[in-house]
Amino acid sequence: MIYIPILGALALGLSSLFEKITLRDKNVFPKHLIVALFLSTVIVMLPFVYFFREIKPEAFLPLNILIFAGIVFFAILANIFSFYALKWEKLSKLEPIKLLEPLFVVLLAFLFFASERNPKILIPSIIAAFALVFSHVKKHHLSFNKYMLAGIMGSFFYATELILTRVILDYYNPLILYFIRCSFILAFSFFIFRPNISKGLTKKEKWLVFLVGSLWVIFRLCTYYGYIYLGVISTTLVLMLGPVFIYFFAWKFLHEKLHWKNIAAATIIVLCILYVMIF
Repeated sequence: MIYIPILGALALGLSSLFEKITLRDKNVFPKHLIVALFLSTVIVMLPFVYFFREIKPEAFLPLNILIFAGIVFFAILANIFSFYALKWEKLSKLEPIKLLEPLFVVLLAFLFFASERNPKILIPSIIAAFALVFSHVKKHHLSFNKYMLAGIMGSFFYATELILTRVILDYYNPLILYFIRCSFILAFSFFIFRPNISKGLTKKEKWLVFLVGSLWVIFRLCTYYGYIYLGVISTTLVLMLGPVFIYFFAWKFLHEKLHWKNIAAATIIVLCILYVMIF
């Protein structure tokens, strides 16, 4: 089952590569792209909804309906804060902030799920998460402004959404849960931004958007199935391979230089995963 989150990490790395390629076009704006990506994600899942539409009766209990509403609410907040930060702050400064998400997930899972309090898994996960964050920290990152704080809030809300998802995940097929979540976010984003989703997108970029939407589905389904079969913290640890793949893809295809801290962080993450697998 550990291959499921590894596949998710690979999907995360590839989606980040294609997102960056698309955003290189100065005519592509984030608010248009995000709506286009959620639309492509919903379209990708639509043919499969009929076959994976299982929702157990427990999902309709008032508490679980409230939790689902919280998932949608925190996911929307996460997108608003993250894209607000992305619009006004340099991407290089936001990198360590975005990478706080797995650390928040690990800590929240430890706090709220007794089954996740295994030191053998928890300690390597925290070490890997800190290695990931500090590999991107530079001196100028230490001065926080409102955009950096918005980025932190975005990462925290994404983590909160994932923890709430685990609470009700057993009552849904993972695909239908992600489909409903994305549909709500798409509707809200379209209402707020009212974008021309094809504005500035070439034919090639439209295919890239569709490909990224497909990779988002693979990544999130691997995450959900990982939560079910491996646990939240174990899955999060393996998904930290995503940035490792991103380092490699950026070096291989975008010709970006690798810093020694990126290599060190990648090594630590891999060693932490091997430790959990072997021992």
